[in-house]
Amino acid sequence: MFQPKAIFLDMDGTILNHQNFVSNKTKEIIDQLRAEGLYVFIATGRSYDEIGKIVPEGFAVDGFVTSNGMAGYVGDEVVFEHSLDRDLVEKIIELARKHKVYYELFPYGASRLTLKQDQPYVEEAILDPKPESVGMNEWSSRKQALKDEIAWLEEIEGDKFSKFYFFSKSQEHINSWKEELDRMKKEVNFTTSISSPHNVELMVANVSKASGIKKMLQKFGLSKEDTLAIGDSDNDISMLQLVGYPVAMQNAPAHIKELARAVTPFSCDEDGVYHYLKSYVK
Repeated sequence: MFQPKAIFLDMDGTILNHQNFVSNKTKEIIDQLRAEGLYVFIATGRSYDEIGKIVPEGFAVDGFVTSNGMAGYVGDEVVFEHSLDRDLVEKIIELARKHKVYYELFPYGASRLTLKQDQPYVEEAILDPKPESVGMNEWSSRKQALKDEIAWLEEIEGDKFSKFYFFSKSQEHINSWKEELDRMKKEVNFTTSISSPHNVELMVANVSKASGIKKMLQKFGLSKEDTLAIGDSDNDISMLQLVGYPVAMQNAPAHIKELARAVTPFSCDEDGVYHYLKSYVK
């Protein structure tokens, strides 16, 4: 049995179930482990501003690595923040418009945004019916974003941006977009990451969950060898490869499980993280 000093937990598909909800059981085991002296952190592709809406009241951890490593927070303290260049943001939006790719741009400290001129094709991208290959949590998140969370603006506002999120219900379309981004990387250096077959996210070059976790461990004087991490998807690969004890969710695909030293006995819809931490971390 591995005895970690620090634990990093992914959100979507890990502590979040497919209804985008973190259970009270998960909160309780995190509280218990922290009371026993372990450090518990979140490492997520989501922006910091999204997290408060999807966790139980009183949910607390020692820190957050957000936007796939673009930013890190401990309470109100900003440990680190990277920002996409404004010129790159404008070029990417022009390219997304040309290819009619659903996008959300995440400014720091403000609502995610999409330009009004792109609203028709962005809304069309999530018209029912939901393809079977699109996860319910991702589909419902897009519906919620269009309804309440996206700011539809005439022009880009601000100059600090944590990431782009792109989506298509067609795997052929999103794969074509990934290829377009790969071609653009030859001219401008940036990083992309995926968390499902239907999305891709764009961050600053050389940023990943692993790079963010390294900075958080350094702040707390902790080592990667004493760290356990639990994840389920491709944007967790760098995290799982970094830590001393990588754990995959039962609902993770086979290539993620192959990176792990253990697999949770239950899925994210069955409180898999709660049961694993309760049984195997003391």
